[in-house]
Amino acid sequence: MKRLITNADDFGFASDVNSGIVHAHSHGVLTSATLMATGDAFGDAVRLAEETPSLDIGVHLVLVQGRSLVTGELFPESPGKLLTDLARGRLHVYAELRAQVEKVISAGIKPTHLDSHKHTHLVPAIFRTVVRLAREFKIPYVRLPLDASIPFAGLPCAAAARFYRSVARQSGVRMTDHFLGFRLTGSLTEATFAAAISKLPAGTTEFMCHPGYLGPELARAQTRLKASRLREVEALTSPRIRDLLDAEAILLGSFRRESE
Repeated sequence: MKRLITNADDFGFASDVNSGIVHAHSHGVLTSATLMATGDAFGDAVRLAEETPSLDIGVHLVLVQGRSLVTGELFPESPGKLLTDLARGRLHVYAELRAQVEKVISAGIKPTHLDSHKHTHLVPAIFRTVVRLAREFKIPYVRLPLDASIPFAGLPCAAAARFYRSVARQSGVRMTDHFLGFRLTGSLTEATFAAAISKLPAGTTEFMCHPGYLGPELARAQTRLKASRLREVEALTSPRIRDLLDAEAILLGSFRRESE
């Protein structure tokens, strides 16, 4: 059996992104999204989530690019600078991420999964904190931070996965069997999506994506993912993709459904 959970990161980043995510869900194969508590369009995303109850919602935890909910200060601009700040004790990861989870829950949303902006929970210390929060808030799933489809990454990912799965298992937190999409960030199209689907392994796979509309708000935003987001909307709503899922007997799922 093959199951696919398609998750849109960056829900709440901009209203253009929010609209694209909801469209890809309502008219395509997107099943889930993770909400940025620090995003400029957080309120708009919450409204859309309330209007679209079939869209599964998690929390997109932010430690780079954005502003702290705890101190109001800017986060480091890149994962590399984040590592420097962590080494110097400049950032209280648990307090920062807990505040973000609490903000999402206070907005009336019951998150079903956690992941991170710029994949920062790949850092073992941050991963442990994310798992701790999942346990404390009874959030069933945490993203497996390893995309084994990256060239030459198969064996290293398999070895590292034992650590991440062990940490999660000890806290009663679940992860999908596989994770894909990191390698295709910025280059996801109907063709590359179809190629990934055709090679989908057995089990449950989370596929990360970044859909959105390229409106004035996104055009002004500080992100490299602009025109690529519209291409992702087109890929996620393509009839060819739906037909391919049917042909490959791949079932669309969500973290909410997997947790029931």
